[in-house]
Amino acid sequence: MHPIDKRKLSEIDICDLFITPAVKDAGWDPMTQIRREVTLAPGPVVVRGNVASRNKKKKKFADYVLYRELGVPVAVIEAKDNTHSVGQGLQQALGYADILQVPSAFSSNGDAFASHNKAAAPGEDIETQFSLDAFPAPDLLWRRYKAHRGIGDTGEALVLQPYHQDASGKEPRYYQADAINRTIEAVAAGRKRILLVMATGTGKTYTTFQIIWRLWKAGTIKRALFLADRNILVDQALNNDFKPFGGTMKKVSGHKFDPAFEIHLALYQAITGSAEEDKAFKQLSRDFFDLIVIDECHRGSAADDAQWREILEYFSGAIQIGMTATPKETKYVSNITYFGDPVYTYTLKQGIEDGFLAPYKVIRIDIDKDVLGWTPPPGMTDDLGQGLPQREYNQADMDRILVLNERTRLVARRVMQYLKATDPYAKTIVFCEDIDHAERMRAAIVNEAADLVKENPRYVMRITGDSAEGKAELDNFIDPQSKYPVIAT
Repeated sequence: MHPIDKRKLSEIDICDLFITPAVKDAGWDPMTQIRREVTLAPGPVVVRGNVASRNKKKKKFADYVLYRELGVPVAVIEAKDNTHSVGQGLQQALGYADILQVPSAFSSNGDAFASHNKAAAPGEDIETQFSLDAFPAPDLLWRRYKAHRGIGDTGEALVLQPYHQDASGKEPRYYQADAINRTIEAVAAGRKRILLVMATGTGKTYTTFQIIWRLWKAGTIKRALFLADRNILVDQALNNDFKPFGGTMKKVSGHKFDPAFEIHLALYQAITGSAEEDKAFKQLSRDFFDLIVIDECHRGSAADDAQWREILEYFSGAIQIGMTATPKETKYVSNITYFGDPVYTYTLKQGIEDGFLAPYKVIRIDIDKDVLGWTPPPGMTDDLGQGLPQREYNQADMDRILVLNERTRLVARRVMQYLKATDPYAKTIVFCEDIDHAERMRAAIVNEAADLVKENPRYVMRITGDSAEGKAELDNFIDPQSKYPVIAT
């Protein structure tokens, strides 16, 4: 037999013949602990005119990710063919280790391993090289991970509690797994106030579900409350991401909790009120909930005078997790002061660079009445015949204090001009001041898009909390495979 000339082997051959056997021989289970070619991010979306494509050159995938348990990565290995040196892939491996927030990064060309240890003790070399038969065992890298993350022996079982797995095989994206793991680790360390910052559209509700699921299954909590300030958020959680809780879960209705259930979902307005008898949460003992998750906590839960701050203080002994897209720090509101520094942050910029969020461009249109202000002529009356106060109105007043019907029509016209010039079936959201404004805007767009609405009346729909018809179409609007609705106000 002739010896193998490694320099003629491909990178995949090096993995199959040398790296994978070396890792398996060190005690790693190939079924549950070794995963190859793990896609971390699909690469950013690039838009040129009306054509969008993915920049596959910026796709991020690790040749190997090693796991202690499914969902708990502890190390990354970058493979190179044998025309490269042993350590040539180490910087690339370190980039993936940073993404996954793990302390161990390795590189190999089939001759040996190069190693970078972020958890190296004082006086210990951070980077080393060793032979193929000396790859670290799972227990060693797990101890290194625990030291790096500050996980004590008492918190180990909680940190290793499995994720929920459904029949579809859906798994958390890397940043969702990071957020979940950092939160679980914070709870294991005894922290009671936890803040997660994740950009809009990155799956905060799914992340929340997995956090509650793992804590619940581990027995760390028995009863949890998911709080939101909009009905649509509660219903989305109830009907989609939280479904695996099944018969243990209930949405609070009629200003009344049912203590027979373990997972409660509530609109905060439904459990608070100005009158003491409207404060449904006070029907329960202060220690009833072990966990409270506040969705979109930047909307007011951190304000000292917010209604649901009273809820947090009433259940002060519970673990409290704030989820937000925009951590707020002002003179009056500070969710960081209340919850502490975020345990994990995933920004809009990161989401766009990774390719999980769509890029955007700003099209600025200045409306003269907004920019210059508008003062009604003397004696002018509104549609009801009431006199208009003689003062100057500006952008802050529009659709709050002052409704200019021509302004609404102008906005609808400009929206449709843009869509017809680009893609009239591009999913579009028009954010409005309130339900009345959303209805007026819907009607204005219907008139501007008459030909498209004649094809299908669901071309534009008002999707607001009070509209059963609109809410019924929310899943279709979100689904990119569903053509209608196109525009949601």
